[in-house]
Amino acid sequence: MQADDGSQIPTPEVSPEQETPSHPIHDLGHELLDAAIEAEYQTGGHEESEEQARRHVAIRIARMIGGFVVIGIGIAALPLPGPGWVLIIIGLSLLPFAWAERTIRVIRRRIPGIPEDGKISPIAWFVMGALLLTTTVVSLLFGAEITNWVVGLWDK
Repeated sequence: MQADDGSQIPTPEVSPEQETPSHPIHDLGHELLDAAIEAEYQTGGHEESEEQARRHVAIRIARMIGGFVVIGIGIAALPLPGPGWVLIIIGLSLLPFAWAERTIRVIRRRIPGIPEDGKISPIAWFVMGALLLTTTVVSLLFGAEITNWVVGLWDK
């Protein structure tokens, strides 16, 4: 091997008896990582280095794990009080799979009032913003009075 300045870097001599046999699981892990990086080069964004490809692979794996965890929590929340379907849709939207997007479209078709493309109309955004602003202002201006009124109802 040569260093940057052109000089030789000494390498230790290893006899065949000293070589450690490779572990099949270790080799499989390297093969899977190499395959994932190659797939990222072919299907992902235009990575300029192997480090970027490794980072994108890690992000995809994290999204998959997080998506499946959120879906599991959503499924558990279906019979319990809580936003089960919302969590399932959020979990599916995290997954980087085409079947997840198709499943989201099927769920949207079955829920009344939600367009298939998932876009919220500008009027709905305006109404939600106005309600949020009104609720915030009322709670800031009259929060103590409302609290006293509610406590007074319980005391009766």
